[in-house]
Amino acid sequence: MASRATHRADERRFLDERGSDVALAPNGLNPATIMEKAVRERIVDSYFWKEQCFGVNEADIIDRVVDHVSFVGGTYGGAQKPTPFLCLAFKLLQLAPDDAVLDEYLRFGGDRFKYLRALACFYVRLTRRPEAVHRILEPYLEDRRKLRRKGRAGTSLTYVDQFVDDLLTKDRVCATSLWQMPKREILEDLELLEPRTSPLGDIEDLLEEEEEEGEKNVEMSDAAGDARGDTDDEGLVEEEEDRDVRGRRRSKSESSGRGDSRTRARVRDRSRSRDDMDVDESDGDNRDDRR
Repeated sequence: MASRATHRADERRFLDERGSDVALAPNGLNPATIMEKAVRERIVDSYFWKEQCFGVNEADIIDRVVDHVSFVGGTYGGAQKPTPFLCLAFKLLQLAPDDAVLDEYLRFGGDRFKYLRALACFYVRLTRRPEAVHRILEPYLEDRRKLRRKGRAGTSLTYVDQFVDDLLTKDRVCATSLWQMPKREILEDLELLEPRTSPLGDIEDLLEEEEEEGEKNVEMSDAAGDARGDTDDEGLVEEEEDRDVRGRRRSKSESSGRGDSRTRARVRDRSRSRDDMDVDESDGDNRDDRR
């Protein structure tokens, strides 16, 4: 027990002996070999590990997270430097905190420091059994706080619930290959987990409500289409009636115009015939006077 409590100047002892002097994790894996060899070597050679992770206990982890962790991630940059988040996760593998300490990290500390909660969730995914992983991490799918994620492609924005969902569904997170867990449906069939109820409600009820809403929308659109068709027909009838009235008015105006032109022509002919008769009479009188 005394040998475990002391810290050696060379942290490589934890790697050289491959964790033979420590107990296995609750999921049966060796904590010294959970991360890949290349990642472990980068962590031990990093400046952050040598300066900030020497002689650290479970309580000091909180101070390191608050002071130095401002993003989650595995390795970043062209040299693939390990992030402080990954270095502290490897330190937790060495310290192997118990469930009470993890509960403090997740609940009371996690409410104030979101990166401490993310680190604890990552450690739980690496070391705990599948039913315990689901039972511990699923309540934090409702945490909507923002996180910064840094990787080879640069810095991006994520959320605590999305990070937890990645831990539950993906095979590789933060440059670490996660051990393959059985699916939740299998654990439910084995009666290791109860069926999860979504905060939104029962999924089947939601699907039925969506189908009913879709049918109502289709019926409303059909009724609106029929009403539009009726209004269109009425509009066409009104347009045809307007056209007929306009045509009648035009025909009346044309006929009246034609009648007026005819009467005018008759009046002109009569006046011309009268002028001709007056001219003939005047010519006849002149002839009589000459005689």
